[in-house]
Amino acid sequence: MKGNFPVEKFKEMTTPFYYYDTDLLRATLREINAEAGKYEGYCVHYAVKANANPKVLNVISQAGLGADCVSGGEIKRALDMGFPANKIVYAGVGKSDWEINLGLDKDIFCFNVESIPELEVINELAARKGKIARVAFRINPNVGAHTHANITTGLAENKFGIAMEDMERVIELSRQMPNVKFVGLHFHIGSQILDMGDFVALCNRINELQTQLESHHIQVENINVGGGLGIDYHHPNRVPVPDFKSYFATYARHLKLRKGQTLHFELGRAVVAQCGSLITRVLYVKRGAFKQFAIVDAGMTDLIRPALYQAYHKIENISNDEENDTYDVVGPICESSDVFAKAVDLNCCHRGDLLAIRSAGAYGEIMASQYNCRQLPQGLTQEDLA
Repeated sequence: MKGNFPVEKFKEMTTPFYYYDTDLLRATLREINAEAGKYEGYCVHYAVKANANPKVLNVISQAGLGADCVSGGEIKRALDMGFPANKIVYAGVGKSDWEINLGLDKDIFCFNVESIPELEVINELAARKGKIARVAFRINPNVGAHTHANITTGLAENKFGIAMEDMERVIELSRQMPNVKFVGLHFHIGSQILDMGDFVALCNRINELQTQLESHHIQVENINVGGGLGIDYHHPNRVPVPDFKSYFATYARHLKLRKGQTLHFELGRAVVAQCGSLITRVLYVKRGAFKQFAIVDAGMTDLIRPALYQAYHKIENISNDEENDTYDVVGPICESSDVFAKAVDLNCCHRGDLLAIRSAGAYGEIMASQYNCRQLPQGLTQEDLA
C-alpha cells in the first residue's frame, strides 16, 4: 500500500522537497493529548530539534504542547511560533552565554543543566540580571537503550548529563547559589526506542534516585524523562501513529511519582516523523553488470540519516503501478555514502518518476546541508498545495 499523495500537483514542482501531511500531524497530536491527558500532572514538550519548519511548529504549538529546545535559535523559533515561554525547557551540554541570557530574558520554564561549570555560569549571568534561574539537573542514569549507538545518550560513557554519584552534591551546591533555584531532575536515554522495557528500566532507576534523595530530605518538584519513543519506519501506512497509549501507560505503571509532582516528556520523532516525506525525481536509471541504480535528484544533503546512521526509510515510486524491479536508490552527491537504499524493490522506475522517501519528518529537513553548493530543500504542507 502506498501513501496518499497529490501526485499531479507534485509533477509541476521542482524537486527535491519535503511534504508534510498536516492532517496526520494533527491526528498524532490529538492522540498524544488524549493519552497523556489520562494521567494527572503529565506535561508534553515537543523536541524542536526533530523538525523546526515554522508551519509544522505552528500546528504543534496550537495543540498546546510545550517546547524542548537545545539552542538559542530554537528558543527564538519556538517563541515566534507561539510556544509560551513558561512551557519551554532548554537542554544541551554546551550552552553559550548569549543563549543562557536569552533564556533568562524570556523567563523560560527551566534550564536542564548538565555540569557544575554550567551551573556556575547560569548563576553568574542570572545575578547580573537580578534574576533567579530555574534549573533541573540532567542526570546520566547509566541506562542503555536498544537503539543505534549514535543516538544512545543515557550511558556513563556518553557526553550527556551529570553522574549519579554527583547528584546530591550538585543539588546541595545549587542551594548555596543565590540566583538559581533547583526545580527538578531531567533524564533522556536515547532515541528511536521501541522496547518499552527500556523505559521501565529508566523508571526503576528514577525510583531508586528519588528514594535516595528523600532519605536526605531532598524533594523534587519536576521529573523530566525526555523522549525517545520510536516509530515504525517499515510500515508508515499501516502504523502512521506511534503507540502513545503504551508509552504513557508504561510510566504511569512503573514510575512512582510523589504527590504534586509534574512529569515532563520531550517527544520529537514520534510527533513528526511519519507526517513527512522527501519527494524526489528519478534522473537516470543506470544498469550495471550486477545491479541497477535509480539515480535521483535528492541526496544526503537533503536527508542524511541513511548515510549517517544506516537508517532505513521506506521508498515508494508514486508515479506508476508497474511491476516491481530491484534498484539501489542513490543521489547525486560526490560521496559513496550517498545512498538511500540498496536492493530495494520498487515499481519500475523511469526518468522523471517521482519517489517518496517516507517517515522523513524528523531529522530530515532540519539536518539538510548545502554541501556541493546545493540548495536547501523546501518544506511544504497540504495547505500550501490546496
